[in-house]
Amino acid sequence: MRTQVGIVGAGPAGLLLSHLLARQGIESVVLESRSRAYVEKRVRAGVLEHPTVELLRGVGLAERMDREGLPHGGISLRFDGGDHRIDFADLVGRGIVVYGQQEVVKDLIAARLAAGGDLRFEVSEVTLDGITSDPVIGFVDADGQRRELHCDVIAGCDGFHGISRAAVPGEVFDRQYPFAWLGILAEAAPTHEELVYANHPNGFALYSMRSPEVTRLYLQVPPDTNADDWSDARIWDELQLRLAADGFSINEGPLLEKGVTGMRSFVSEPMRHGKLFLAGDAAHIVPPTGAKGMNLAIADVRMLADALIGYLHEKDESGVDAYSDTCLRRVWRAEHFSWWMTSMLHNFPDEDAFTRRLQLSQLRYTVSSRAAATSLAENYVGLPHGAAL
Repeated sequence: MRTQVGIVGAGPAGLLLSHLLARQGIESVVLESRSRAYVEKRVRAGVLEHPTVELLRGVGLAERMDREGLPHGGISLRFDGGDHRIDFADLVGRGIVVYGQQEVVKDLIAARLAAGGDLRFEVSEVTLDGITSDPVIGFVDADGQRRELHCDVIAGCDGFHGISRAAVPGEVFDRQYPFAWLGILAEAAPTHEELVYANHPNGFALYSMRSPEVTRLYLQVPPDTNADDWSDARIWDELQLRLAADGFSINEGPLLEKGVTGMRSFVSEPMRHGKLFLAGDAAHIVPPTGAKGMNLAIADVRMLADALIGYLHEKDESGVDAYSDTCLRRVWRAEHFSWWMTSMLHNFPDEDAFTRRLQLSQLRYTVSSRAAATSLAENYVGLPHGAAL
C-alpha cells in the first residue's frame, strides 16, 4: 500500500487532518485500533473554542454543529456563596459552542467516507519504521492480514498511550495533580444556559451540558476514587451542595455514564522527529478545567495541514521545519491557562489557610477587574489560530 500521509489515530486530530489534506488533493490513510462504533460513542470534551468553530464552518463540517450545538456567551464562577458571570460577548466579542467531541468525530467520519476517504478501524500490531528516511507503517488489518503502508510522512494522532509518542526522542514535562474528576452524564434537562465552575470547601464542581436533554457534571475527588463507591444519591447530594446558589437548581435524572478522570499536565518536546509529526494528545495533555484538549489538537492539525500542503505540493520545508516550535508556543499558553484555572478552583490536600486566602483573592480579583476577566475570556474562547503567542 502507498499513500502520501499515513495517519495513526481516528480521533478529532487524525480525522480533521485527513479532511483538510483531501481538500487540497493530498491522499491519506487513517488507521485506528478501535471500532468505528467505539470512537463515535466515546464521550470526551464538549467545548469548542471560537477558532475551532470558525474552522469547522470554513471547511464544510458545521451543518449539524450549527443545528444542534449550544452557543454560550459566558461562564459563571461560583465561590464564597456568590455567583459571578464572565461575559465573553461583552469582554471579547466572541463565545464558545458546546458540542460533544464524539459528535465532531461522527461528522468527520461521515464526511471522509462520503468523499471516499480510506479509514481503517480495528487495526492492531502497529509499527513505525523508516521515520527519518522512507516511512512505513506496519499493521494487521481488521481482516487479519499483515500490511505495510508506505508514505511520505506519518502523522501521529494516536493519543498519550499510542505508539507515535514513544517514537519521538526529546524532553518530557509532566505534572500530576493530587485529585481527579468524578464525571457523570445524566438524562436530565439543563437548568442553566452556561457552564458553572464552583470553588467550594468540599472541592471543585462543574455544571455543564451536552444537549437540551442531557447534563454533564463533575466533582473533585481523590485520585484513587472508585466510581462504584459513589451511589447516585451521594453524587446528586454533593453536586447540589457544591453548586448551590440563590435561584439555582439542578435537575436530577438517570445516569447514562459515570467515571473518574485523572488530572495531569504533560508536554513532549519536540513534536517532530524526521518525517513523523505528533498532534493532539500524543504530544500534550492539559487538565480539563480550561477546556483546551480537543481545541489544541485541532489547532495542531490546522498548522500541520498547511505545513504538509507546502511540503508535498511545493517541496517547501519551511512549514514542516517550523511546525513543532510554532505549535508548542500555543501548547504552553494553553498549559498555563489550564493550570491557572485548575489551581484557582480546586482544593489541594496540603492547602493551608494562607493558600486558601490567596486562592479566594485571585477569584475575587478575576470577577471584579475587567482586565482580569478579559484575560480569562480571551484565553477561554480561544486565541486566533496563527497568533504570535
